[in-house]
Amino acid sequence: MTRFTLAALVAAPAVLGAGIVPTSSTFAAVAETPAKALPTRAPAAVPTKTPAATPAKANSITPHQETAADYAQFLQAKYNVQLPQLVKRGDFLRALAAIVPAPAASTEEAKTPTFTDLKSGDAAYDAAVALAQQGILSDQTVHANDALSVYAAVFIAVKAAGFKELAYTYPQTKVDAALAKAGIAKDRVQGQAAQELAAAIDTGVVPEGLYPTLRKGGAIDRNTANVLLGKTLTSLGKYKNEIGRTSDSDIYEKLYAAYRTADLIEAPELRTIVDQALRNNLVTGYNLKDSRYDSNFIDSLTLTYGHDDIKHAVQLIGLLRSEGIDADVQFQPKTSAFIYLKEWGTPKETPDYKVTQIENGNYIAYAKEYDIQFEFNTTADKERFNKIISTYAKKNSNTTTPLIYSSWWQPLYYSPTELSGYPVISNTKITLGNYYAQSFSLTDKAQAIRDGFRKLAPDATITGYDFWVDQPFFNYLNGESE
Repeated sequence: MTRFTLAALVAAPAVLGAGIVPTSSTFAAVAETPAKALPTRAPAAVPTKTPAATPAKANSITPHQETAADYAQFLQAKYNVQLPQLVKRGDFLRALAAIVPAPAASTEEAKTPTFTDLKSGDAAYDAAVALAQQGILSDQTVHANDALSVYAAVFIAVKAAGFKELAYTYPQTKVDAALAKAGIAKDRVQGQAAQELAAAIDTGVVPEGLYPTLRKGGAIDRNTANVLLGKTLTSLGKYKNEIGRTSDSDIYEKLYAAYRTADLIEAPELRTIVDQALRNNLVTGYNLKDSRYDSNFIDSLTLTYGHDDIKHAVQLIGLLRSEGIDADVQFQPKTSAFIYLKEWGTPKETPDYKVTQIENGNYIAYAKEYDIQFEFNTTADKERFNKIISTYAKKNSNTTTPLIYSSWWQPLYYSPTELSGYPVISNTKITLGNYYAQSFSLTDKAQAIRDGFRKLAPDATITGYDFWVDQPFFNYLNGESE
């Protein structure tokens, strides 16, 4: 018998009673977790700074390079940081302090510094303290209200990005070579400042596009400051977590590599709890995921797409490219667990499909699946995704158009922010360490599921939120075949 992943039925036993049997080979019945605390409903969308574009012609993708506007958009969405047009030193310090991890309280540098021109309560005081405790600021005079020079910003940023020790290893020959690469005269900066500038150039904290700005010098502009902040985030591993972009020449290799190295997620302590939920018929399925694969994408531009066949993912990327859509791509391993009924016959195990027999003779099956998260360049591209899937990647009873490989009757994709035409459903999530289990449900079922999980694991972290899902999957949860 063909294996069916019933996790898509989630917490809706009534659907089983309606006699609906999934006709696609597998489903992933979970929702992506917002990076921050989960509200009852997903947070409002952050307006994109990139103008909504008209649909691009096929094969017209230009490889994307992160811009100052991209970094500014990310800083606003994730950290509520917006620099003014005229950037003062205090503005830059506050922005850096918002994105740089707080220092460990036990370190020597964590002692509260003393400033000659700042006192507690001043706008830049807390930021200056935090940065001084990490050795990013060393002067007792901050000059928070003064204009910020490009060079001063680079000296601060390269240390905030984690390259201070590297910078001070630079002999003069390496300093001279780095400065020459950027077209900067040897005598423009000296000593440790020259080492910091050279390291910023070599490590990419100062990208090639800023070399003319360095040569010009003077006060920093907002775009340059946003680029330095963005490169700092990247160096700290706090920017987008992705395997690449749809336009990358090696994106298919990256997808296959990510899939090959993903195994069934074990998480035995967590699995014990949610397996009991299956035994108790609290849910009909759940997914296991690892938060270390969270994409950190901007919610308003993000969709998550679930499937189990890697060839489908490769063709999906090719489909988006053929439609002129470029997007960031993150691969997230996922294990789908569901009840396998004994009347279906003895299940055949593989490295990617395991079963455990339970007391009533049925099995709990664990199947290797994945989610792919896309961050689109514009909200218009995000909105186009639904039409593309409906046309080329969704089975229908009257389908005559050829579809991409392993298309489903009820494809699963969803957004953390509102999308026109997408109904709202709920996710319930239980977390232990890096791992979490989650299960979809209709919104009127969600509270009962969360209460049930709390009875099973009163000390666990159990949260939930609403989100927006494609119409076919919503129909499926309501017992409809298409």
